[in-house]
Amino acid sequence: MLVAQGLTPVAGAGVPLRELALVLLVGCTVTFLTTGGVRYLMVRYGTMAMPRERDVHTVPTPRLGGIGMFTGVVFAIVAAAQLPALNRGFPPVTPDMTAVLASTFVIVIVGILDDLRDIAWWVKLGGQVVGATLMSLLGLSWYLIYWPGGEGTTLILDQVQSTILTVLLTVTIINAMNFVDGLDGLAAGLGLIAAGTVLIYSLTILHDQGGAVSAYPPAIISAVLAGVCMGFLPHNFSPARIFMGDSGSMLIGTLLSAACVSASGRINLSLYGVADMFALLSPVIVVLAALFIPLLDLVLAVVRRVAAGKSPFAPDKKHLHHRLLRLGHTQKQVVLVLYTWVGVAAFSAVGSTVLPTNLTAILVGVLLLVAVVSTAIPLWKSGEAEDRVIRRE
Repeated sequence: MLVAQGLTPVAGAGVPLRELALVLLVGCTVTFLTTGGVRYLMVRYGTMAMPRERDVHTVPTPRLGGIGMFTGVVFAIVAAAQLPALNRGFPPVTPDMTAVLASTFVIVIVGILDDLRDIAWWVKLGGQVVGATLMSLLGLSWYLIYWPGGEGTTLILDQVQSTILTVLLTVTIINAMNFVDGLDGLAAGLGLIAAGTVLIYSLTILHDQGGAVSAYPPAIISAVLAGVCMGFLPHNFSPARIFMGDSGSMLIGTLLSAACVSASGRINLSLYGVADMFALLSPVIVVLAALFIPLLDLVLAVVRRVAAGKSPFAPDKKHLHHRLLRLGHTQKQVVLVLYTWVGVAAFSAVGSTVLPTNLTAILVGVLLLVAVVSTAIPLWKSGEAEDRVIRRE
């Protein structure tokens, strides 16, 4: 039974479904309305993203959608703080939400500067490190590491060590989301999938443990992020009327990292069995699974650019979504294909925590088949076209 490190059940506590649904709705509504206002101002005053060689869009499009998204985050968190059923996710019980607001504010400011001025990569990276460091110093930090082998050892990190680990994780996820933000609706959709899977996991823990205190912050964070992405998608899905920009993609990455650290970074895994350890690390597995495609894209891009003697942040048109476009998919099809693959990875990680193992395996197999078929459709079409040409000749 999970009864340590913040997993102690709270008397009379249950699963605050209505409250979390309200938080999600507030984030969605405020983001949708604010993003429309931001788009109007960007169009009126001429702040537009002009097509570049590496871009997929062909017409000038307003950006800074991250401002609307961050506004939705702030309103959703303020709304959550007013709900008694969610007060276990706020100070003085936990410092997580204060750390989230402070770190995302820094990250969004850095993103806005990059969207407006296209700042140097090292300046942007430095801003990401500052934002992630602030999150750790304010109390949202990964400070326990379980090292298996023998009887197992739990490493308790000091402030410096935990901050370094938290910063590395956060900066990695931020840049994974930033790198993948190259097609209309892609980053927002992936953020929604990842947030949804972490939310499902958190709700499962809240149900199974009778209101475990540690599950409140990740549940709130993921509900906020899901609502924000949901509110932004109508503006951003192909053809996009506004881009989220780095301010939006880095915001998504920061919130995903915060949910991951909040759920798994402060639990003494040596106190639990193998099955419990897997469950407690599910948020990490879920986030990494949901971000498998962006993280793979990030690694390939860094290796490719360094091997060519370029900066790892130098832009190019060799990302996974560019390759799918060259394969013959349309922009919408590429986004849907990537949604499918990320959905397979995310469901594989979280499915076994909420469904029987056999049912999870069957559903994963079906989703995997759908992903493979949807990816290969252009190859089949091109093969059929070649066959028709050969028959005519």
